[in-house]
Amino acid sequence: MNLLQIYEPGQTPLPHSDMAAVGIDLGTTHSVVAIAGDGNAEVIHNIHGHALVPSVVYYAPGGNIEVGYSAKARGDRGEKNVISSVKRLMGRGAGDIKKILGNSPYDIVESSGGMVRLHAGGRELSPVEISADILRALKAIAEKAIGKEVSKAVITVPAYFDDAARAATKDAAKLAGLEVLRLVNEPTAAALAYKLDTGVEGIYAVYDLGGGTFDISLLKLQQGVFQVLATGGDTSLGGDDFDQAIAAWLLAEIGNGELALASDQVGELVAVAREAKHALTAADKTQITYREKSLTLSRDQFEEIIYPYVEKTIRVCEQAMEDAKLTISDIKGIVMVGGSTRVPLVFQEVKKFFAQEPLTDVNPDEVVAIGAALQAQGLTEGSDNLLLDVIPLSLGLETMGGLTEKLIYRNTPIPVSVSQEFTTYHDGQSGIKIHVVQGEREMSEHNRSLANFELTGIPQLPAGIPRVNVTFSVDADGLLTVSAEEKTTGQKQVINVKPSYGIEPEIMEKMLQDSMENARNDITERMLVEARVDANRSIVELDSALKQDADLLLEGEWRRIERQVAVLRNAIEGDDRDYIDAELQELGRIAQPFAERRMDRAIGSALKGVKVDDIDIK
Repeated sequence: MNLLQIYEPGQTPLPHSDMAAVGIDLGTTHSVVAIAGDGNAEVIHNIHGHALVPSVVYYAPGGNIEVGYSAKARGDRGEKNVISSVKRLMGRGAGDIKKILGNSPYDIVESSGGMVRLHAGGRELSPVEISADILRALKAIAEKAIGKEVSKAVITVPAYFDDAARAATKDAAKLAGLEVLRLVNEPTAAALAYKLDTGVEGIYAVYDLGGGTFDISLLKLQQGVFQVLATGGDTSLGGDDFDQAIAAWLLAEIGNGELALASDQVGELVAVAREAKHALTAADKTQITYREKSLTLSRDQFEEIIYPYVEKTIRVCEQAMEDAKLTISDIKGIVMVGGSTRVPLVFQEVKKFFAQEPLTDVNPDEVVAIGAALQAQGLTEGSDNLLLDVIPLSLGLETMGGLTEKLIYRNTPIPVSVSQEFTTYHDGQSGIKIHVVQGEREMSEHNRSLANFELTGIPQLPAGIPRVNVTFSVDADGLLTVSAEEKTTGQKQVINVKPSYGIEPEIMEKMLQDSMENARNDITERMLVEARVDANRSIVELDSALKQDADLLLEGEWRRIERQVAVLRNAIEGDDRDYIDAELQELGRIAQPFAERRMDRAIGSALKGVKVDDIDIK
């Protein structure tokens, strides 16, 4: 396996003792590994002196694997079997991936459970396996540099990563031989790199513009505790768009009619555009030479070309501020993350929007990995920070009538554990189906299904008697565990909720928007369903009582009850909640004398043979 030519001929394996823990920024376009000691952290360079490792993997038909610059160079030349930006595919289903990749240069195959695999180099590979190869390369870089085996890591993930994407990241680390000490959200790691956890309080914005994605996070820091107030972003917006825009400009200037681009020429053109972008970070103009044609691109022209993309990031920042109900004056500082923040226009627009100078003391390409390394040191040395990330969407389960009963609400800090007691609906019910859902809508059908399981072995008692305690627990990595226990028997079932693929951030945003737009209708529908469920339950309970104690009925009483039950059933078929409630109350009034006689019989039976003196009255 050729990982950036890290291994030297005859190199002996590192010993299994004296192991180290590192911080890893597993990025969309580039990845970085860092290590901390004595409260300070530094990134680790490979043998060629590079700190940034392109998140690109080449799978040769003969079985050889290349990770990093050599793989990226192959991709720029238009070679096949090169996979990049795999982070965007983590935890995604086949349909999602086809949307993300569009006309993909590799075939996508869907296997069981919704997992997808990509064809490359004569093999089928999952995004988890490809990410594992990148992590192996980073692990090897660190081991080569520090002379110790690296077995543990803190790995950063985007704040919008859901359960599936986080679980996929942990699986990739395991394949690479790494124990994940914790998954830390990238903006939180950036704040740690600036040591904002040490005596600094207030609200900070973390503006993260990388090669392929954009994220904005608003963090509240108080007494060393980090709490995410709001996040926003775009998974298809980044420095790569700048490159594509320059390439399009170049083609327009040269003249499309003069050049028919093959796949290898597209890669070459984008590489030339990228070099121009880098040059204009410091220079006022740059000379671009492509296919024997030479053009001059000025900083002003460049900024005009990319302005729509930069402005789009500012609009996302505005939305995040609105979500958190904050004003610009509430923001104490802005942390800049990602290589694309080096572009002067980006810096200027962020400064203009937040009305203050952003923080740039730490290399924006390295800041996330440095924060992860500091967290790794804290976890291994017992000086852990309290990182209060939040649940992006509410978690709950489906109850009778298809209603969603939320146990953990959106924006609840994690880790968290919440329990609630439920019971049976029918007499003699021996099992309960647990349907775990995620979302903000009142009806389960409008939310996302996460898992289904059944708790069996429940005592066959009358409806409402068994007590089933359901617990939702979300750990520090944002992964959910659901357990259900019947209290009288101790019968228990536990499931780690790990869906086969996750929610695209765009879909998550739409789910939130739908919940707000439909809030009034959803509440109305929920109240109607609850009225129907209550009415049906009352009919079932009354039917059971009539069968058990029919001899207590007076003349004509059964007929009056039956008539009112028929009226109530008719009301249930309609959509008038008030009508259902009124007819349910009327049924209760008609059946009340019968219910009182049943209660007298039950008390008499319980006290049969008991002397007055034996009754303890307190």
